[in-house]
Amino acid sequence: MIIAATALRAGMIIKHQNDLFRMTSVVHVTPGNWRGMVQTKMRNLRSGTQIENRFRSEDKVDRVTLEQHEMEFLYEADGLYHFMNTENYEQIALEAEALGDAVNFIKANQRVQVEFYENKPMGVSLPKTVDLRVTHTEPSVKSATVTNVLKPATVETGAIVQVPGFIAIDDVIRVDTESGEYLSRAK
Repeated sequence: MIIAATALRAGMIIKHQNDLFRMTSVVHVTPGNWRGMVQTKMRNLRSGTQIENRFRSEDKVDRVTLEQHEMEFLYEADGLYHFMNTENYEQIALEAEALGDAVNFIKANQRVQVEFYENKPMGVSLPKTVDLRVTHTEPSVKSATVTNVLKPATVETGAIVQVPGFIAIDDVIRVDTESGEYLSRAK
């Protein structure tokens, strides 16, 4: 579907230079007496690289809609992440490059939306937040109740998240999957 560049929004997927990109940031710029433009940051769905691109306001872009299927993450082996379709039990494997930063937030038996383009898996769409167990961090300080002092914590997926000083090993924390930031303790 062809749309105007001014209709781009964060999260949309477009076909640009014969590759698929997800918009991560879209800013409409109207500098003084010049023509308006749309400054974008977008992530390549195949390679995971992020680029910036400027579209003129009169440019047209090819918006792509991906087919999504709910799948359960089974395991990782030799750099391949294995998923199973929850309806027909069919299994697929995706490389870490196709998943990008999502590898830091998926754990065994978690259900995610796997995105397909022309029947080929392209990546996953994660929920906005995930709850992860802290597996390693420095000991918590009894008086650490202020959240502006952060320390690194390793979570069950292997990702390192900056957490407040009162977080201890085996605490379950809520993490934003887009930024990788600590949000709160999970109940």
